[in-house]
Amino acid sequence: MKIILNQDVVNLGEEGDVVVVKDGYARNYLLPTGAAVLYTKGNAAIFQSRAAQIEKRKAEKRAQSASLKEKLDSTVINLVVTAGESGKLFGSVTATMVQEALAKLGIEIERKKIEVATHAIKMVGTYSVVIHLYESEVSHVKLVVESEIQVKERKAAEAKAAAEAAKAAAEAKAAEEAKVAEEAAQAPAEEN
Repeated sequence: MKIILNQDVVNLGEEGDVVVVKDGYARNYLLPTGAAVLYTKGNAAIFQSRAAQIEKRKAEKRAQSASLKEKLDSTVINLVVTAGESGKLFGSVTATMVQEALAKLGIEIERKKIEVATHAIKMVGTYSVVIHLYESEVSHVKLVVESEIQVKERKAAEAKAAAEAAKAAAEAKAAEEAKVAEEAAQAPAEEN
């Protein structure tokens, strides 16, 4: 069946494209949801008159995609998950988890545009997640998966190091004050 797309449809085409699809796909999904209209001379004329608007929207989507790609390429996502001592996760990292982490960073991405190799992310480590943007453009986001145990150990080590640094600074300050007091005590004795 020949149809004209009203909106972008993944793996099919963009708004305004004339495509041929199976009858059932058109009747049961595309036409009822309003994603497409039947190809007729009247509908074709309507889309022809809206061609400039459609191209303008496509140009805007390309520009947004380019700016989003730059932002995503420099983004690093840190996920803290429960894992065993060997580093094996209790479950796996999903696209929904990545989407939520990006939302916390202020980046809104549809879940279906995020490609996570679930068979690969079942261990702690560093991974690359593919995010499909407009047309064939993709972005690779760095994903760091850590276990809660690793995070607690790291924070404890940082706190210990900070405490030791504070103790050393306090000792140095006390030694400096003692030295100043000793010099002050010796100065009046020398004047007499």
